[in-house]
Amino acid sequence: MSNQRKIKSIYTDGACTGNPGPGGWGVVAYFSDGKVQEMGDAASHTTNNKMEMQAAIAALNFFHASGQAEPITLYTDSEYLINCVTKWLPGWKKRGWKKADGKPVQNQDLLEILDQLNTRQVNWQHVRGHSGNIGNERCDAIARSFASGQIPSLQELSATESYKSLHSLSEANVEQVADYASNSKIFNKSTQDDGTFISDINIMETSTAQTAAVNEEKLSTTRVKQLKNLLETLRIADEISEKGYLITSSELADLMDVHASAVTSRGDEWRWRNWIVSRVRREGNQILWELERGDRLENEDDS
Repeated sequence: MSNQRKIKSIYTDGACTGNPGPGGWGVVAYFSDGKVQEMGDAASHTTNNKMEMQAAIAALNFFHASGQAEPITLYTDSEYLINCVTKWLPGWKKRGWKKADGKPVQNQDLLEILDQLNTRQVNWQHVRGHSGNIGNERCDAIARSFASGQIPSLQELSATESYKSLHSLSEANVEQVADYASNSKIFNKSTQDDGTFISDINIMETSTAQTAAVNEEKLSTTRVKQLKNLLETLRIADEISEKGYLITSSELADLMDVHASAVTSRGDEWRWRNWIVSRVRREGNQILWELERGDRLENEDDS
């Protein structure tokens, strides 16, 4: 059995406050000996999809820089990202980066980079977000911290373990990855040369229990921020409903934080949280939707 350290799996996630708005991305790479490498960065004005893609780009750069020949599994909660890379890219490229309706593909620059980095060594796997998966939850916490303007404390390999392998593509001496549950080190965030590779890492050891407590505290803070963002989203939806505004499919998708196809595939009328969403009419290439408070309609029916 080889003594080389190998990456076992990588989790990625992106976050955005406002969509578009301030954003962040997070990556967690797990090694078979229990070591962990976490990365992340922020963007002042971006979208959620861009951050999902940037996280995957950072993860794949990290993987290829290691020189590892063995395959890895890359986990993401973005079905849109997986579909882009594994299903839609070949057709878009054949059509000159045009979608089936003739419109240009969004984020072509990032997709071209992903296309170059994606190889048969990478197994893309969808994981449901906010379902208790430790890797996904940790990536989410990192991404949301950066999106909110905070710099999280990141777990990283020591300088002797990571610096040379990350900065020299000819070296394949990146640590073997093990189950993340056995990890027992946490490291301070270092200065990053390009938002992906790590140098000047300060190491601070702590127990697994302490690490779990710190992570739980960060997750708790993140959940509170998520609730605040949710309240703002619901407030906007309520104002759109009360004033009778009509919004397009893309605007509705941004409000719901989903891909536009998830809106148009639901039919002419459906329920989203407290609102009945109804298709009103088409103007040119745009479908216009109306939001009505479902609970108010039910109260009117009762009276």
